[in-house]
Amino acid sequence: MQISLIITTYNRPDALKIVLKSVENQNKLPNEVIIADDGSNDETRSLIEDFASNSKLKITHSFQEDIGFRAARSRNRAISKASGEYIVMIDGDMMLHRDFIYDHLRNAQNGYFVQGRRVLLTGKRTRDVLECYKPISNFLEAGLVNRKNAIHSNFLSNIFSTKKNFLRGIKTCNAAFFKKDCISVNGFNNEFEGWGKEDSEFFVRMMNKGINRKTLRFNAIQYHLWHIEANRASLKKNEHLLKKTINKNLDWCKMGIDQFYEH
Repeated sequence: MQISLIITTYNRPDALKIVLKSVENQNKLPNEVIIADDGSNDETRSLIEDFASNSKLKITHSFQEDIGFRAARSRNRAISKASGEYIVMIDGDMMLHRDFIYDHLRNAQNGYFVQGRRVLLTGKRTRDVLECYKPISNFLEAGLVNRKNAIHSNFLSNIFSTKKNFLRGIKTCNAAFFKKDCISVNGFNNEFEGWGKEDSEFFVRMMNKGINRKTLRFNAIQYHLWHIEANRASLKKNEHLLKKTINKNLDWCKMGIDQFYEH
């Protein structure tokens, strides 16, 4: 199965470089990497060009103008460029366990989207990683905040991963789905601008469409590089859009990924 890895980013080239190195280090490489760039400056563009020219990865830079936080639109633009039948999504500050892509491939299942978890790194450990990339080898290492999430075990994953629909913990920093399922709900809702809830609303429409949630534990591990929290001024407006989708049982949005297929 062809896998397209989509990495969202905005003006954090130091972290993006570490993430790309962890992708190169995968035991199972994605067929392509598409960087969903929400309007970063030239430093990020140069990093992507330099990395791509020396990498075995097939990398595409999907760029949109910087006119505010528009993660939903940026993801749609990137997904529309994807040639793979299966989409794995991460953020540009998520260093990956060497079996991350393999785990997502192993857990792909028709009729489901997959939600993974993350390991939080302390500020000090993040600075160390940014200074000198070194894969995290086990869950006992220093600088892991919620180290239980760093335990990798197929045996435990088979026992504790669940198939149950709920909203808590939905994050596109570690998620996967079939591209056809994304198209069936018209992708992310471009009405969402500013931080928050565009990922929850997208997966609510998935569930309303009959595409169910599979929550992974002890597989598809990623390590979240520390950063200051994003501005949440748009959260109230975005929560209203989410509630509308829930209350009306919507499985389609009017302003979605189809806008990138019309031209």
